[in-house]
Amino acid sequence: MLFALLCKDKPDHLNVRMETRPAHVEYLNKLNAEGALKMAGPFLDGEGKPCGTLAIMHADTIEAAKALADGDPYAKAGLFESVDIKPFNWVFNNPEA
Repeated sequence: MLFALLCKDKPDHLNVRMETRPAHVEYLNKLNAEGALKMAGPFLDGEGKPCGTLAIMHADTIEAAKALADGDPYAKAGLFESVDIKPFNWVFNNPEA
């Protein structure tokens, strides 16, 4: 099953994002190699600066998707103000369909 992780950064935490980015990218590369990560990228604010994250993950349950979200170095660093996890049905432009 796919899950969309919609993560909103805390205000004025761009420095946390940038400092933690190498560990975050390493984590996502690991999830990608394991087949759990389907796509990911940052949301951008009006100035083009990252202000959140959208990730589509494969997991058996919403609890497993939450564990993947909790394992992200961004989450561990306290970057996110909120993380919303929703079941997701990839209908259009799904490369696996």
